[in-house]
Amino acid sequence: VSQSRYHAEYESGQKMLADLETQGSNLRTTMLRISGAIQILEELLAKAEEEENLDNVKKVEVLPQ
Repeated sequence: VSQSRYHAEYESGQKMLADLETQGSNLRTTMLRISGAIQILEELLAKAEEEENLDNVKKVEVLPQ
């Protein structure tokens, strides 16, 4: 086995590693965005539920006795 084959294998491995590191970085960025979106949606849902509960309380208070 020639030395140039080892160099080629090494360079191929280096390129694959760089590609995987780029993919990992992109995936982390995507997951961070998704996490942020989930957090915002949970906050909006909680706010909507809280407002609905307040509306229900106001309706109960307004009912004639």
